[in-house]
Amino acid sequence: MNTLHSHIVPQGIEKIRLQEYAPKVFKVYIPSNSGVKKAIKLGRVLADGEIAQTATWINAGQVLELIEDPNKQEKVYAYNLEIIFEDDHIAIVNKPAGITVSGNKFKTIANALPHNLRKSTQPDALSKPTPVHRLDNQTSGILLIAKTKTAQIELGKQFKNQTIKKKYCAIVIGEVLKSRIINSPIENKPSETNFEIIKVVKSLKYKELTCLKAFPKTGRTHQIRIHMSSIGHPILGDKLYGNPETIHKGKGLFLCASEIKFLHPKSFLQTTIKIDVPQKFNSLLAREKRRWNTYNF
Repeated sequence: MNTLHSHIVPQGIEKIRLQEYAPKVFKVYIPSNSGVKKAIKLGRVLADGEIAQTATWINAGQVLELIEDPNKQEKVYAYNLEIIFEDDHIAIVNKPAGITVSGNKFKTIANALPHNLRKSTQPDALSKPTPVHRLDNQTSGILLIAKTKTAQIELGKQFKNQTIKKKYCAIVIGEVLKSRIINSPIENKPSETNFEIIKVVKSLKYKELTCLKAFPKTGRTHQIRIHMSSIGHPILGDKLYGNPETIHKGKGLFLCASEIKFLHPKSFLQTTIKIDVPQKFNSLLAREKRRWNTYNF
């Protein structure tokens, strides 16, 4: 049996049955509640290594696993990715903007991984490499991949315990006056983002643009985008949390995951991976500054 995803039930969980709890845990792989229910009935969900039932009660510390559908034919998307790092346990790819990490679509990073990565030779090798976190479709940058079950579980624990540190680069609308911490709930869950100003550039179209580093402590969906918009500085190119004026035609979202720090799941050595931000970031800032100096009277 090959595990698609492994989850450790946290402490303090309310009394709840698997049928109600599982959709929140496995939504990346099975988006609908009915799909999760079907997977449970087919014996594809394990609780502490045993086949679970829809009525199984969830307990803190339980290990829930979603295993592959044995009747499902593996999809491989022949799309070339930039591989930043790879060994027998993990890999790190530079995700391009405009492609989804995983889901029901065929053209995803998850389906492209077998085309790009070597299969692990470890005894607990996953049938296909698996992303252990997500980036938005329009966000580019560092994506961490597990190639073994051990790596998948260990990295999942690190994300849960918030010991994995990520840094993003973003360009936002307007002049951000000072670095700060945004501590604002998202969907009633605690959410915290720290950001530091890199530089502010004058712009004819936007008046000012600010390039900054963002350090999300938590990992809520769209967290950086929501937090920056909440203080009146939406990310350039953000169609969802900005407004028509924030769209820089043809250039997409100016948000990139540029650095990650974690413990390697096998050696437990501190590992830091960095990449350069896409060229469009520096090109845009230079162009806006040049146009301001040329045409501002």
